[in-house]
Amino acid sequence: MVAAVYAGALAAALLASGSGSAHDFSLERVGVFAPPTPLVKSSAVTYDRNLVPASSWIRVRQHTERNGTTTVDLHLAGVRPDHVFGVHIHQKACGTDPAAAGKHYQNKPGTSTHHVNDKNEVWLDFKSDGAGMGHASSKHTWAFRKGQASSVVIHSEPGMKGARVACFTVPFGGAS
Repeated sequence: MVAAVYAGALAAALLASGSGSAHDFSLERVGVFAPPTPLVKSSAVTYDRNLVPASSWIRVRQHTERNGTTTVDLHLAGVRPDHVFGVHIHQKACGTDPAAAGKHYQNKPGTSTHHVNDKNEVWLDFKSDGAGMGHASSKHTWAFRKGQASSVVIHSEPGMKGARVACFTVPFGGAS
């Protein structure tokens, strides 16, 4: 069963593409986590294999309506069971160094603490179930600026705490 899920995830990753109506933007990406290596690039990188083991998988869906309303859905399988994770959209693509993904993507960029919240950023915190599966969804009245939201970073704790334990490169889009 697990092999079938991973095979399906890989097939979905190969077939995933941005699509939708002429005015909407939809995106789905699926990845299987692997440890970072400088020689082989992976879009899904695990930095802490105790929390996000190699071969865990992730699916991210984004849908932006023509009015700018954006929904991001997150599904994970194979992560540490019964653990609370923090998840945010970050500005840059993943790399071998967890810091490569840069800062959180913000609708209204700023440096003060009032800019860091679940209304100005996409927060997808979740608690995995006993089988290591998790899901979160976030909806906002704004769209991503093209080229400025590039990854999903999974943190060891919810909210603004915790180390970066995994990263998935996703080319978010949809802003006009």
